[in-house]
Amino acid sequence: MDRDWAEPLDLDAVAAHAGYSRYHFLRAFKAVYGATPGAYLSRRRIERAEELLRSANLSVTEICTLVGFSSLGTFSASFKKQTGLSPSDYRRQHLGRGAALIPGCYAMLWSGGIRCGAADPSEGARNSNS
Repeated sequence: MDRDWAEPLDLDAVAAHAGYSRYHFLRAFKAVYGATPGAYLSRRRIERAEELLRSANLSVTEICTLVGFSSLGTFSASFKKQTGLSPSDYRRQHLGRGAALIPGCYAMLWSGGIRCGAADPSEGARNSNS
């Protein structure tokens, strides 16, 4: 979950990978981490969103999607519950602290979200051979 935090959580698959039934995995996970896998994953996603709000020139909606939330409302509510601020208020409060904003296109490329601007280099090679 720490590596693939932006992916949907398939609790049955994670439990099977760990060699446990779904329910035993839930109990063991909560005993170790103090939260259910879903709550833990949500916390990790919000932490990543905090970083993007401080450092990337992306909209709140783009960040919501990049960190793995499918609903802007759920993202905003979870964000406010964890940080005490809405995503927009968090950005306003932390903007200008630290390095310059990373252009959104680069942030999305880095995260694997969306290809920006440049064409696929292999397409040019195929077209030049035509």
